[in-house]
Amino acid sequence: MSSEQDQASDQPGGQPVQWIVAGAGLLLALWVAHPAIALGIGAALALTTNTTLVSGSSKWGKLFLQAAVVLLALRLDIAEVTSVSGQYLPLVAGYVIGTLVVGLVLGRLIATESTESQLLSAGTAICGGTAVASLAPVLNASAKQVAPVLALVFLLNAVAIVVLPIIGTALNMSQSAFGLWVALAVHDTSSVLGTAAAYGTEALELATTVKLGRTLWLIPLLVLWGTFVSREGSRGKLNVPGFVLLFVAVATLNGLLTLPGEVASIAGSLSKWLLIAALFCIGLDMRRSTLRSISPRLLGHALGLWFLVLPITWYFATRMTS
Repeated sequence: MSSEQDQASDQPGGQPVQWIVAGAGLLLALWVAHPAIALGIGAALALTTNTTLVSGSSKWGKLFLQAAVVLLALRLDIAEVTSVSGQYLPLVAGYVIGTLVVGLVLGRLIATESTESQLLSAGTAICGGTAVASLAPVLNASAKQVAPVLALVFLLNAVAIVVLPIIGTALNMSQSAFGLWVALAVHDTSSVLGTAAAYGTEALELATTVKLGRTLWLIPLLVLWGTFVSREGSRGKLNVPGFVLLFVAVATLNGLLTLPGEVASIAGSLSKWLLIAALFCIGLDMRRSTLRSISPRLLGHALGLWFLVLPITWYFATRMTS
């Protein structure tokens, strides 16, 4: 199918048949209740129909994900969050800075287009699609430069959700080691949570806390890029993700109050269902034309950087939690 046909078929969602198809897919994802399968069902429907089944599916996915993260705070308290964040702060800092440097050097060696190299390196180091979308206006990146990077992040996230729990089980990794590993090695917050949830509750709780600390590195990233790399007239939006602040607030409240055990149990169940719905919506946002826009050099850059990250983060995760 040509790109013109892709565009023609990519009409705004909202037709009854489209809603029925999307609703059936969501019900199936919730019934199976596995993060990888939820993402796969959404992507399969999007690529098969090659149309917008639900208008704003990515926005709904983001909203569901943020709600899932905040609900997880009801299972933690601020003392635990602070302790975990402080314990792994040097590791997270080393990972973010090291991945950025290696990613940019690798991009230069492979001769990846400069803007795409910077977007991919930032996405791998910090928070996947969020970092890419935030950095794009600072670099004055075009949609043609942003789309293939986002597609690669999506694909690697999908691989992580399916493959990493299998590897963790085969290597007999502990819950804490696996949670720390995926909090570092997986790109997007949604996929970190999805991958960790597939392994266990303890892995999910640790992965959430460490990943949110990693996400905060988006702030100095934008400041540095805006100062040294931005082009004339470009602008970047600098802010702290609101759901991160809300997570801290809820965890603080949970530490001050003695909530019934049923509250944490219900919050955990709701968080799980919202995460499944979020991954399904994220899958619905995939398009054939986006996949075709990925160049061989960019693909090699993404795979090369990720294949370096995976064993190194596994080593430190297992060492620090043993």
